[in-house]
Amino acid sequence: MNGQTLHLRGLTRRFGDKVAVDHVSADIPAGQMVGIIGRSGAGKSTLLRMINRLQAPSSGQILYGTTDVTALSGKALRDWRTACAMIFQQFNLIPRLDVLTNVLVGRLNHRGTFASLLGRFTAAERAMALAALDRFDLLETALVRAGQISGGQQQRVAICRALLQQPQLLLADEPIASLDPRNAQVVMDALRRINREDGLTVLCNLHHLDTARHYCDRIIAMQDGRFMFDGTPAELTAEKVREVYGVTEDEFHSAPSGSLAAA
Repeated sequence: MNGQTLHLRGLTRRFGDKVAVDHVSADIPAGQMVGIIGRSGAGKSTLLRMINRLQAPSSGQILYGTTDVTALSGKALRDWRTACAMIFQQFNLIPRLDVLTNVLVGRLNHRGTFASLLGRFTAAERAMALAALDRFDLLETALVRAGQISGGQQQRVAICRALLQQPQLLLADEPIASLDPRNAQVVMDALRRINREDGLTVLCNLHHLDTARHYCDRIIAMQDGRFMFDGTPAELTAEKVREVYGVTEDEFHSAPSGSLAAA
């Protein structure tokens, strides 16, 4: 899948008098894995939701290659949300439906919604879904209700669902915030595998510095809606961490999990 560069140009989002994202700009080449970090309320989730167009920017521009994402509407906007898949901290699965059907929901934008909801998926689509589940060691859960599997498994199911959209970008909004360390590692391994093997651009909001450093090619740190740092993991020095979080790195690691950085 041939992706293109994502361009953010002066992107801003206001909620009344509050500026959640404040005139940010960046170029994100195809195939990069980017970790976005920052304190609670820094604007991380709002940024991803604007890129996916779940929220409209107050000003500024989003370009994907030469496509003006900020100008899309109707079918073109739906197509963009298909190409720019998103996974969430809360998984957003349908607990009463089996895992296989939850994954097949990723095909909704590729066919008639009514037919899909009736379960009229093609044999090829079912094969795609089963292959995705097998790829991430979930095949044995295919006929189990989504509400009956573990949180780590549910997040991997959500990733499989996103992959069935056949996206070019994958946005992950705090995908491991509610998971224990073991499941968090499994989910991050899955995201990096997708990035490396499929060449998908991955933007991931994270609240653990070590996770961002370990998995990401590039780290963007946000503070008060602005980009305070944009560079490689090696360039994220202890001094930069102190500027972003207002504490030393040792103090950051000793704080209660997520108290400084959760979105």
